[in-house]
Amino acid sequence: MPDLRLLLVHAHPDDESIGQGATMAKYVAEGRGVTLVTCTAGEMGEILVPELEHLAADREDKLGEHRRGELDAAMAALGVTDHRFLGGFGRYRDSGMQWHDDGHAIAADDIHDNAFWRADLTEAATHLVEVIREVRPQVLVTYDQFGGYGHPDHIQAHRVAMYGAQLAAAPSYRRDLGEAWDVAKIYWGGISEGRMREGLRALREAGDDTAFESWDPDGPLPPMFVPDADITTEVDAGDYGEQKMAALKAHATQITTDGPFFALSNNQGSAALGLEQFRLVKGELGPVGPEGRETDLFAGIA
Repeated sequence: MPDLRLLLVHAHPDDESIGQGATMAKYVAEGRGVTLVTCTAGEMGEILVPELEHLAADREDKLGEHRRGELDAAMAALGVTDHRFLGGFGRYRDSGMQWHDDGHAIAADDIHDNAFWRADLTEAATHLVEVIREVRPQVLVTYDQFGGYGHPDHIQAHRVAMYGAQLAAAPSYRRDLGEAWDVAKIYWGGISEGRMREGLRALREAGDDTAFESWDPDGPLPPMFVPDADITTEVDAGDYGEQKMAALKAHATQITTDGPFFALSNNQGSAALGLEQFRLVKGELGPVGPEGRETDLFAGIA
């Protein structure tokens, strides 16, 4: 077992590559342990590949199995060998979503009986307790309480991760699942408002008015972007930007090469795409860099 170990809890295949793909690749290359737990197979995702539309939930309902293969390919691109589904593949189904008039996601009107949004919190968190006590990570990464943009599965993943970490640290809780383990540092992934504004300005200056077209570089931004002062940690994994791009391309049913992520990369370079930001919400802040932020999720851990 590597001396330093990171656990990430994400809702669907592709969320991990979008949020922390470069950081994952960097830590694998440095010999640190990286474990990914994905809570659903993304069965309700929108399919962006026309020839695969027959996999949709309202047709053959086989998208989850296909996305399982996409996740395998993405993890191979990042070098991650330990990736699991919460409670096993198929235990929890993608809940789906719809858009609120205010521009954020909310739960769909019709939700499958086995949807992750409906999962019993203690049951789901206990599945994670088992992983935490096996892997014994010093660092855990998940979403904030709003799940970034309101997706019910992101919110539920946040709840499961936070409660699972608490239960895992309680010696008297489910002794049969192993020795108690207290995760030293917990982070919520995020992108600072200032950084997003810089990216939008670069796109507009390059003549691209279609990517993120509804967002004004100088106006209000969606709640997924975090005030600059709340970003405590910034991992520079720019050397692994190309691996992150390869992982994004592996999720072909969800992300297109002419989509906004690739537009940002074209204008800022893969090095900028590899700069990933976090908010420390549990544990002590380690030594900081010139910008006043940690540069390593494991900073301060002996």
